[in-house]
Amino acid sequence: MIGIAALWISVLLVGGGVALDRVLSDAITRNFDDGMNYVLTAMIGASEIGPDGEVLFNRELADQRFLEPNSGLYYQISAKGHEDWRSRSLWDRALKAPGEHHDRQLHVYDSKQFPGEDLRVMERTVVLPGSETRWLFMVAQARSGLDAQIKTLRSTLFKSFALLALGLFVLASLQTIYGLRPLRKVRQEIVRMRAGEKNRVTEPMPAEVLPMVEELNALLAHNERQAEEARTHAGNLAHALKTPLTVIMNAATAKAPDLGDAVIREATTMRRQVDHHLARARAVGRRGAAQSRAEVWSSLEAVERAVRRLYPDARIDMDGDKAAAVRVERQDLDEMLGNLIENAAKYGGGSVFATVGRAAGMVEILIEDDGMGIPQEERVRIFDRGVRLDSGKPGTGLGLAIVRDVAEIYGGAVALEESEDLGGLLVRLRLPAV
Repeated sequence: MIGIAALWISVLLVGGGVALDRVLSDAITRNFDDGMNYVLTAMIGASEIGPDGEVLFNRELADQRFLEPNSGLYYQISAKGHEDWRSRSLWDRALKAPGEHHDRQLHVYDSKQFPGEDLRVMERTVVLPGSETRWLFMVAQARSGLDAQIKTLRSTLFKSFALLALGLFVLASLQTIYGLRPLRKVRQEIVRMRAGEKNRVTEPMPAEVLPMVEELNALLAHNERQAEEARTHAGNLAHALKTPLTVIMNAATAKAPDLGDAVIREATTMRRQVDHHLARARAVGRRGAAQSRAEVWSSLEAVERAVRRLYPDARIDMDGDKAAAVRVERQDLDEMLGNLIENAAKYGGGSVFATVGRAAGMVEILIEDDGMGIPQEERVRIFDRGVRLDSGKPGTGLGLAIVRDVAEIYGGAVALEESEDLGGLLVRLRLPAV
């Protein structure tokens, strides 16, 4: 930032300095030329033709430098066929015109015709009354005074702009250092957090840095929630596996005759528990991915084909928005829909109807069946792990719990209602729409 500021300040000051130098140098040069033009006009106004056809001044020029040899201010009047009339300041030298002019325009130019003395020359062709001769009036002045003024101007400009540049560089540096100071404070706060001295950035920050600090604190809170969820999942899994392992250990210790059946039954329960917690852990790990996207209709078709192979007598129909997409990983969406449609086919009367719709930024997936439904008082308890209302059919009671946990992780929800069309259970699954 300091380097860019220094470069930009340098470009602006150099450009501004060059432009100002040109403007002021031109103004000094114009003022110098105006003085010469005044002298030239006075010469022409005081000139007349003498008896012998030569030019004479009817009054003397006021500037005494014309009388001093090599004074730096000279004049000369010349014409073809006439002897040049020169100021005494020229002494034994003469001004040389660059060429013959046939106009009455004013000409100004620089000349190096005198060794060691640069001249500024102004000339004009004039026809005086009483004569048809074209007289060339010339005034020349040494450029030393003009060059000295321009040199002084440029020296002043350079020193002023250099001082201004130094001041701007220092200001930009201080501004950058002071402006980035809050970031160093944030860094120090992070060092303290890593050392375990605190768990949040609590130092007061300027308004410009405050949004970043708030996002950092939100990220820390999010990570803490994820760590707490991971600890909770690990505890729940350990607790869920503890009972089946105890049953197997007791059966093995007692050398029970049905040990094999007990191992198979409890191992199935443990496998479902592991699947449940793996599904939660997978969803928690993926929910922060902004690119999560799944096509609902494609997932429904895949689940429908799988469930048909398990329950060939069940009839599964689908309708609704085929273009709906949700911010959920495809594998997790298949897990939720698979549990819901499999439950509907398993516990229903043989008809399953899935409907896809949109509502308030969410995608609603309705799964209906023609079974016995679930009583109102049991619809909350059924989401608890291991709860089963029909123990006559195989299962572990984890399907709806998995659906609820994964949906909530992605910011969705699941609810149980009564199906008006089929008379059985209606499961309303709501997930964030893309």
